[in-house]
Amino acid sequence: MILDKFSLKGKSGIVTGASQGLGTGIAQGVVQAGANVILASRSAERLEGFAEELRQYDTEVLVVPTDVTQKSDLEKLVQATFDAFGKIDFLFNNAGTNRRAASEEFTEEDWDLILNTNLKSVFLLSQLVARHMIRQGGGSIVNTGSLMCVSGGKTIPAYAASKGGVLQVTKALANDWAKYNIRVNAIGPGYFKTPLTEALRQDPVRNRELSERIPMGRWGEPEDLAGVAVFLASEASSYMTGQIVYVDGGWLSL
Repeated sequence: MILDKFSLKGKSGIVTGASQGLGTGIAQGVVQAGANVILASRSAERLEGFAEELRQYDTEVLVVPTDVTQKSDLEKLVQATFDAFGKIDFLFNNAGTNRRAASEEFTEEDWDLILNTNLKSVFLLSQLVARHMIRQGGGSIVNTGSLMCVSGGKTIPAYAASKGGVLQVTKALANDWAKYNIRVNAIGPGYFKTPLTEALRQDPVRNRELSERIPMGRWGEPEDLAGVAVFLASEASSYMTGQIVYVDGGWLSL
């Protein structure tokens, strides 16, 4: 039956950036679909509180505090997942950050922070996880992109560069690892209600400009990503790799 292909029962994996924002919607989706999951982010306290909420679904939900800009943390995260579950069926590279400033004033420090968090970590963690997936015969890696994969935005040069890079590394890894039955795809969220967009939502002019541009007439909620997350992690997307699925309320259709 087709619905059986969407089930993640018996599957195990990782969601980074899971303590707030988009990561909560992704984690809720995969847990409700039956998966065991490791939640990773820098905030141990928020992770523990969220993990307790998810345990009502009778799956194993564990917490590994992780700074994705530190390779040693990524190595510990992968080892902890393998130790807990004996395999890694899926990885959601969702951790991300942003800084806003006029391009002529943008600092090197902010550039490095954003590229290391949003792009370098995606490659390094995917590489570490793929080594396990190759041995076990496959898996699914899902990266969080953005509308900025294909748009420049305003006052976010490093963020736009990082998300354009996420789309390209998604395609590159999909090509390299298809022979191992590892699928690599991306989700492209539009404008969502998260801590990263709070400044935009608090600016009455930008909030109005953006809201009026969204055909569905509202900002996304993290739970709006749950369905596509389950789809990309599950066997329902078994012949899909190297793609990005935009979840944007119709933004890119205009």
